[in-house]
Amino acid sequence: MKLDKTILVMDWLDAYAGSEQVVKYLHQVYKFDKLYLLTNIMPPKNIKKIFGDAPVLIKSTSLSLFGNKFRIALPLFPLFLKQLKIKEENALIISVTHSVVKGVSYNSNNSKHISYLVARNLKYVWEEKDLYFKGFKRLGSFFIPYLRRFDVKMSKKPTAIFSVSNFVSDWAKRKYNREILTINPPVNIDDFEFEANKENFYISVGRLEPYKRYDILIDAFNENGKKLIIIGDGSLLESLREKANSNIEFKGFLFSEKYKDLLKKAKAFIFCGKEDFGIALLEPQVCGTPVIAYGDGGALDIVVDKKTGIIYNDQSVDSLIDAIVLFEQSVFDYDIIRKHALGFSIENFKLKFQERVYDVLGKS
Repeated sequence: MKLDKTILVMDWLDAYAGSEQVVKYLHQVYKFDKLYLLTNIMPPKNIKKIFGDAPVLIKSTSLSLFGNKFRIALPLFPLFLKQLKIKEENALIISVTHSVVKGVSYNSNNSKHISYLVARNLKYVWEEKDLYFKGFKRLGSFFIPYLRRFDVKMSKKPTAIFSVSNFVSDWAKRKYNREILTINPPVNIDDFEFEANKENFYISVGRLEPYKRYDILIDAFNENGKKLIIIGDGSLLESLREKANSNIEFKGFLFSEKYKDLLKKAKAFIFCGKEDFGIALLEPQVCGTPVIAYGDGGALDIVVDKKTGIIYNDQSVDSLIDAIVLFEQSVFDYDIIRKHALGFSIENFKLKFQERVYDVLGKS
């Protein structure tokens, strides 16, 4: 089935992060003619990182009136979504979403819509409602039942739905009662160097926020006394630093060259949170660095237990300490670890995505 136009749909543009990198790679394949989104507050230089020099026509909604405070309008997202109506005919529509735009309206007679879930959609009205609806936002919790029904209803609109991990796919199957196909997003393997000579320290990289569970990491290393380097900034930086013993070093924000150098030299990367995918778990493996990770979420797609790292099953201090002991009793082949990570290359991602889209269009 041949379609004349390619249309991209996103929830919003604000920061250049993981989902925006995915869009960058998809744009290299599909050369999107137009972008529909709820709001755009991204600086032009970052938009250029995604779409290059060729201009892409961007259509947004009146959610833009909220500026960078647009998230407070969450209960109204269904109303703003109604303003996004794709009028182009005979189009391939690809939505990259973690919120609501899988429900975008389009001409379903001669267009096809593939929705790529880069996270559990609207998870702030599902499992993470207590993280979002706190303080004055608790008043908005009245809308949770409505938003859940809306989310399920919108899930019926796409021709097909893909997701970033088996974790998200399984979640979406339960919530939406439809088939979901997993296509893992890529890591830019050219950004990271292999290193076989590891040094005697552990490392963790990420935003220092409650859901990342750095409290478990600090408690474990306070107890075992091993050297740990933490790279990243966030709301918990000062409290974690006060809690940590002298064997734990906080580097704060580092430019990529410096953190990549530490990443490749570390004996292992440690991760205590639960992510929908977790690109940070792939980056050390490209360097040949093993990963010790809590066994839930996207980590199960990324880390091969006892081959590219250690998976531990309880999100607790004791379980992490036991995993570190097991890691130090084990032998890892750094070349095998890197080879595993190379399977998540950008080119492999593009190829898999194109193949799955082709399959969907062929069945239509």
